[in-house]
Amino acid sequence: MSIKLRIATFNLMNLDDRRDRRPSLEERIPILRPQLVRLDADILCLQEVCGQHEHGSRMRLDAMNLLLGCTPYEGYKRVSSLDETTGEVFENHNLVILSRYEIAEHHQYMHDYAPSPRYQKVTAQPEEHEAREISWERPILHAKVLLPNNMTADVINLHLKSRRPTNIQGHKLNERTWKTASGWAEGVFISSMKRIGQALETRILIDRLFDEDPSALIAVCGDFNEEFDEVALEAIRGDVENTGNMDLAMRVMVPTERNIPEPARYSLLHNGKGKMLDHILVSRTLLAYFKGSEVHNELLHDESIVFAPKIFYPESDHAPVIARFELPESRIKWSTGDRPKQKGYKCIKGGKGMHQ
Repeated sequence: MSIKLRIATFNLMNLDDRRDRRPSLEERIPILRPQLVRLDADILCLQEVCGQHEHGSRMRLDAMNLLLGCTPYEGYKRVSSLDETTGEVFENHNLVILSRYEIAEHHQYMHDYAPSPRYQKVTAQPEEHEAREISWERPILHAKVLLPNNMTADVINLHLKSRRPTNIQGHKLNERTWKTASGWAEGVFISSMKRIGQALETRILIDRLFDEDPSALIAVCGDFNEEFDEVALEAIRGDVENTGNMDLAMRVMVPTERNIPEPARYSLLHNGKGKMLDHILVSRTLLAYFKGSEVHNELLHDESIVFAPKIFYPESDHAPVIARFELPESRIKWSTGDRPKQKGYKCIKGGKGMHQ
């Protein structure tokens, strides 16, 4: 009998309980809760969860806790990103992994595998005279989830840097208006460095997991701020067409949304065009059990149209994405057979060798 597994990712768009925020949390909860219940997720990766504190208390995820109340996720195991300087959650843009199943261990990574690059701005006013470190804006969150029948899934939650340009001093008239196109262009360049740099660190993490277990069940979920054929996503995927090395074929990460018809394949609307920026990438070993994807984009609003009257919707501007799997009762490990005497793969089932 197979075991059904649903993995989902959802950018909640600045989930907070600030009284000056519109729409308020009270207005958002009745809209967001049905979306979460509809996901019916066994593992749920969330992005843009804000932290709250009162009167000097520790930063907590109170807004998320209120949202999850009266839903199945209220009792799920959970891990979140932490500010390593304080040991508390961040004030903004936390990553959270919720799981129906036990979480054996969890880690976060930020410049553990890819040091901060150094860059000297060329258009800044006043002028910069030396290169400075460029850091990612959020860590990578990784959890090892114990699935039924002694199977383990490595779940990675990501929120890569957006395309919004990094500030270049002396080149902005106000928050939304740039004084020069060259300043805007350099801001976009620095943002792309952050996005692709964190994609590199994610890929190194994936390879470390494959080094430990060539048959690892890996899912990389989140808001990538890129479509599947753009540079940062290609860096994480590691396609053979890019590496030119067939020996790396079992390390390719596969975007699960590609089985969705193209007209419906979008998780965000930007200037009237649908873009697929939220993804679930899986290892080939997990892809073996893949049954289909969903993108719940029926009620998406386009919040990007320039000069349009600003309307603040209670929904997120991102659609949740789900990948469905049916796992076997016992794990099957696939490893390369002895070469050149044997071609193909060796199936190791239930810990005993069984050649095919």
